[in-house]
Order: sequence, then structure tokens, then C-alpha cells
Amino acid sequence: MLREDIRTGALYAHADHRTRLSEACLLAGRHDEAAQHASQALAFARQYQERGSEAQALHQVGAVQAAAGPLACAQAAVHYQQALTLAEELGMRPLVAHCHRGLGLLAATLGQAERAHRALATAIALCQAMDMPFWLPQTEAALGQVQGRSW
Repeated sequence: MLREDIRTGALYAHADHRTRLSEACLLAGRHDEAAQHASQALAFARQYQERGSEAQALHQVGAVQAAAGPLACAQAAVHYQQALTLAEELGMRPLVAHCHRGLGLLAATLGQAERAHRALATAIALCQAMDMPFWLPQTEAALGQVQGRSW
């Protein structure tokens, strides 16, 4: 399928499909596949100058790296921040909320309570403003854990 899409030039939304495939693999615990798909999504988005897809793929690369453990947190933060910058520029508010959430969870993992609190509080405010009922309780719970820890 990919070979045919490349041959015919029909790669519209291919980066988005790879990003979703990466998300599914990550949820299934198939980290290596998730990383491969996220990397491919980012490459396709950049190659075809799909800036919205690039922002989504950058976020997914960050999510995959965050799931890899503490050693990859710095690189995950870089990708989340790049995704955040691009999402803000493009007005992709739900993605902005997800980026703040990811950055907050990373900061919590690294023991950076103030940074974690600030990012998670921002994500919560955005989730409330956009009525994102699925993500709001999860983000509030993460903030509660940050506040309840003794650093």
C-alpha cells in the first residue's frame, strides 16, 4: 500500500495515519513499532509540508520517548515543546492542551514540581475551556498526584 501511494503520489494524510498507528502500537505496548511509525509520520509530514500533521507527529514522537523511560525524557520534552510551538502557531488548541499535559507529566517524572504544576494546570484550563471531558479527569488526577507528592 505504501509503495503504491508513493508511486502514485497519493500520500494525503499518510503522516496522520502513521501517527495514529504509532498511538495504537504504544497503547499495545509495542514500543519499537510505535517509535518507527512516529518517526515515519514526522518524516512524511515534513517531506510533504503538512504542518498540522507535523505538529501531531512531533507530539507522538514525544509520547513514545516519554514512554521509553527517564533517560529519554529530555528528548521527549524537546519534541513536546516543538509540537507545542507549532500547534500554537497553527491554532491547534486541543493539541496545545495535550502538549502541556505531556510536558507536565514529564516534569513530574523528573521531580520538577513547580514546572509540572504549571504545565498540568494550563492543560486543565485548556481542557475545561474546550470541553474535553475524556482528558480533563486524567489531567486533574495527574495534577493531584503532583500536589500530593513530597518532593
